[in-house]
Amino acid sequence: MTTAYWCVLIGAFMPLMWTATAKFGGSQKMSFGQNSAPREFLETVSGMQKRAHWAQLNAFEAFPAFAAAVIISHLAGGAQSTIDLLAMGWVAARVAYGICYLADWGTLRSLVWGAAVACVVALFVIAA
Repeated sequence: MTTAYWCVLIGAFMPLMWTATAKFGGSQKMSFGQNSAPREFLETVSGMQKRAHWAQLNAFEAFPAFAAAVIISHLAGGAQSTIDLLAMGWVAARVAYGICYLADWGTLRSLVWGAAVACVVALFVIAA
């Protein structure tokens, strides 16, 4: 399995770390009883926990294009080292994005979001 495919696996599970932060990382900890309606609980959190929830949602939104870009660039015969570097760049940018979200650094968050999008676009370009 290539490094880029491992990055797809990491990307698939990345939302879970933001979910855990949203549910258990602040002053409002989700109890076992609240697990029957976790979305209701997440609507009650605020501050960093709310931003972690938003990071989780965005991670789910960003993943499909990335996974498709990696698979398509592989199938099109792109240079493996370039695919791997772009995939690792995407993972790094997405982790930085989540950290920026938690820290409430809006401008930097937007910049690293753009870097992650650029990695996805580049993966499609090398497949052309």
